[in-house]
Amino acid sequence: MSKKSAISHVRSAQRTIAMEAAAVAALEQRIGAEFDRACELLLQVQGRVIVTGMGKSGHIARKIAATLASTGTPAFFVHPGEASHGDMGMITALDAVVALSNSGNVNEIITLLPLLKRLGIPLVSMTGNDQSVLALASDVHLDTGVETEACPLDLAPTSSTTTALVMGDALAIALLEARGFTAEDFAFSHPGGTLGKKLLLKVADVMRSGDAIPRVRPDTTLAAALLEISKKGLGMTTVVGDDGALVGVFTDGDLRRTLDQRIDINETHMSRLMTRGAKSANTDMLAAEALRIMEENKISSLVVFDEPGEMVGVIHLIDLLHAGIA
Repeated sequence: MSKKSAISHVRSAQRTIAMEAAAVAALEQRIGAEFDRACELLLQVQGRVIVTGMGKSGHIARKIAATLASTGTPAFFVHPGEASHGDMGMITALDAVVALSNSGNVNEIITLLPLLKRLGIPLVSMTGNDQSVLALASDVHLDTGVETEACPLDLAPTSSTTTALVMGDALAIALLEARGFTAEDFAFSHPGGTLGKKLLLKVADVMRSGDAIPRVRPDTTLAAALLEISKKGLGMTTVVGDDGALVGVFTDGDLRRTLDQRIDINETHMSRLMTRGAKSANTDMLAAEALRIMEENKISSLVVFDEPGEMVGVIHLIDLLHAGIA
């Protein structure tokens, strides 16, 4: 590739970005009463927000629907062509429609207008032509027009699809803020993602419990305790009294300190070697909070207590790693 060719590629990219950035910047001046009306209209919807568009506008409409749905506004995409062949049944009188078309005169969407009017549902349009059939038929029209596409032929939808996408994001965020949508609400929409796990997963969901908890008594020898540690595979064991209450813990750190002493592992008891008490978590604590405690104290496990204060489990860094928290 010649140096001249490479420079032309860079200049082409820079020109495209500059044109699309300018088109997006121009949107800010259009955010006013109509945008406010669109938000109020969509906030009052009892059903779903149906987003539709044809061609490249359809791709943008799909993304807008997904963004709305994940930020507190129930929404889904309906293909306008398929709507004319049965998918209109997906739209109810409780819904609202957001329709995207740069020209505002796309046949597949225009065909739906009488049906939408018959249902009596609100219609918000995003077009680049406020005198188009779609714009004039809408309850609210949002101007997403551009002076020219970034395409040098002024044909391929580029700047216009970018402005439509940004307008859709602006709608979604305005609705999110109006609904008081929180990070925890977002997590419920994204339970498989990292944020969802951090905000939803509790210690009780990932802790070791029952027979999986390593347990020895204060009079257990170090040799026997090491067998319990090896068997349970957590690199530590709890030390409990006759009533099952926690007395202390014996960890890999305690073991390293023990190795510096000349002791008989078959005669020395846990009561001499254990660390009394333990860093702990409770069952209702977020798993992410348990991780923070481990990190701050440079330890790899916590004893878990329930609300009455009974030891019910142990949570280890490995458990948090497997859960996708760490």
